[in-house]
Amino acid sequence: MASWAENAYGPGMTGPSITSDPITDPAALFDLPRPAQDCRIVVAMSGGVDSSVVAALAARSGAEVIGVTLQLYDHGAATGRKGACCAGEDIRDARAVADRLGFAHYVFDHESDFREAVVERFADDYLSGRTPIPCIRCNMGPKFTDLMAMARDLGADCLATGHYVRRVMTATGPELHRAVDPARDQSYFLYGTTDEQLAFLRFPLGGLAKPDVRRIAGELGLGVAAKPDSQDICFVPDGDYARVVSAIRPEGSVAGDIVHAATGEVLGQHKGIIHYTVGQRRGLEIGGQAEPLYVVALDAPARRVLVGPKAMLAVDRAHIVETNRIGPMPGPDEALTAKVRSLAKPVPVAVEGPFGEGAATTIRFFAPEYGVAPGQAAVIYAGDRVVGGGWIESTENAVTA
Repeated sequence: MASWAENAYGPGMTGPSITSDPITDPAALFDLPRPAQDCRIVVAMSGGVDSSVVAALAARSGAEVIGVTLQLYDHGAATGRKGACCAGEDIRDARAVADRLGFAHYVFDHESDFREAVVERFADDYLSGRTPIPCIRCNMGPKFTDLMAMARDLGADCLATGHYVRRVMTATGPELHRAVDPARDQSYFLYGTTDEQLAFLRFPLGGLAKPDVRRIAGELGLGVAAKPDSQDICFVPDGDYARVVSAIRPEGSVAGDIVHAATGEVLGQHKGIIHYTVGQRRGLEIGGQAEPLYVVALDAPARRVLVGPKAMLAVDRAHIVETNRIGPMPGPDEALTAKVRSLAKPVPVAVEGPFGEGAATTIRFFAPEYGVAPGQAAVIYAGDRVVGGGWIESTENAVTA
């Protein structure tokens, strides 16, 4: 007698869903335009457990499946590294999954484009005193733009990825929503998805929890079932951002003054502004102060790190640029929230001005927000729906002294 999980996922596939209703038809996860046997699904395969399970679900749907992996940085340097993505052992893992499931798998070398569009931009942002998010840049570039072009060239009906977000169909078209599992939600990193892209993309894992995904991989005998998750920034293997930036832009390690933002007093010296970000408290090495001090701003041209009490981090407004809107703008009576860091809780905001299509705008916080750093993204939500977002260009402080 088949288990309830086998009934949910199909013969040979088990793993409970975080949703209240079991998944009775894997094909339904992909919202295919025709019967599955007449469709082709291209799966973006990073070599991790998430994209591997997506590929397994796609194969179980009855559609033709093609796996595609982008090699994003030096294959040799990544070999043997844990927590990498799209290089080294990950490519071999993706190919092994495709072989086990019986579909074609292709690898495309995008190392040069990735370095220019993501890695060098990452270094330049730190050099200018900003706090970058390369994962969003990658999603806007190689992960979606390039992969989607390849998927279309391969005659795909859709491109499926292992991101934990939900694509929800409505009468006006698809919307992007938070994942059901808040611990895995990746919607913050996908605010730059366009309406056209969302029409072609599929996110089958948005209704699952990570333990369920690993269980499915284990039941299918996939070698990546217990593989560690990739780290936040794939090309920073040890978390030492400053070392990577210094290697690309050595001028980022030039010393300068640490200055009190309110009094102008020079409190000490730093070893390069690339070591600091707005909101940082530790590592300032300026002991003996009457109260704890935080980085409140970075003056890159003057190579100054400006510090002050926590009150000076309080922000009333954030000015954001290059905004992208997904779907229609909510009505005036619909409450909006914003996340200004990937791990921050959404807070109530109002949008003041145009939003979307690259327009610059301002978001107003209903209560002072702390540690809002230029270079980060501000992502706007209406309930669970991702309205869109943009890059934080500057802020207005609630307290200036």
